[in-house]
Amino acid sequence: TKIASGVHVYSNSYIGSNVSIGKDTILQARVCLMDDVEIGARCILQSGSIIGCDGFGYVINKDSNYKIPQTGKVEIKNNVEIGSNCSIDRGTIGNTIIEEGSKLDNLIQIAHNVKIGKNCLIASQVGISGSTFIGDSCTFAGQVGVAGHLKIGSSSTFAAKSGVTKSLEGGKTYAGFPAREIKEHNKRQAVLNKIGKDYFKLNNKKID
Repeated sequence: TKIASGVHVYSNSYIGSNVSIGKDTILQARVCLMDDVEIGARCILQSGSIIGCDGFGYVINKDSNYKIPQTGKVEIKNNVEIGSNCSIDRGTIGNTIIEEGSKLDNLIQIAHNVKIGKNCLIASQVGISGSTFIGDSCTFAGQVGVAGHLKIGSSSTFAAKSGVTKSLEGGKTYAGFPAREIKEHNKRQAVLNKIGKDYFKLNNKKID
């Protein structure tokens, strides 16, 4: 394990084997870096986050679930901030990667083999499933869920509680479940609201 100059490691943090930590990075209290994790320079890892835990990988055979060995790494590049109580899984074979300048809020789950581009902003309680690729400069509001094996284009924005079920183009804003371009989502919501009002009107019921 290699720790560069200017690194601050606060109380009760754990650093495993074959870990590298870049210059001037800060590990707040109770941060856990498992084996084979690479942290860049000038990163901030807030309390309680775990980097490099096993991904959720199993083979189902009849009535039993057999664990797939998780042998990859986690690479966190320079100037990344990880909020408190985040879990970032190691890759199954390849690596889980968070590129330079991305910022993660608290309570975020990043699954195995996910790749997050540069300068992304990811808010609280976002979950990104395995082997999904996120482009540069994407923004995820709170409680967005992303399915696995998808590709999200750069400069995408997702409204709170969006559910991403398929690969999506970059440079657009999405909302709803399943996530659609926000103008289309808003049109659908307007139609549903009108149907509700018409129903109450036809049945002589008051609308709260």
